[in-house]
Amino acid sequence: MNDLIRDEILKAIASSGEPLETKEIEDRIGGKIKKESVTRTKIFYRLNNLRGDGLIKGKFIGSGKGVWIWWKLGVFGKEVKR
Repeated sequence: MNDLIRDEILKAIASSGEPLETKEIEDRIGGKIKKESVTRTKIFYRLNNLRGDGLIKGKFIGSGKGVWIWWKLGVFGKEVKR
C-alpha cells in the first residue's frame, strides 16, 4: 500500500544526520502533505509502525510527558537489527 505520510517520514529521517523529535518530523512533512490529513497522532502511529518493522529506531526521553526521538538505522555506528 502506498502511504504518503509513511514515505515522507522515511525521507525526513533519512535526510537528517541527527535524531529528530516527533514535532520536528511533523514540521518537516507538514508542508508536503495537506495539513488537514496530517495529524500528530497519525505521524506518531506511523513512526511506531516503522520502528516495529525495524526500519527506524526510536526512544522515549525525558520525564513526565517527555518526547520521543527517532533516527535511521546505522546513524550511530553499528546497530543490531532486532
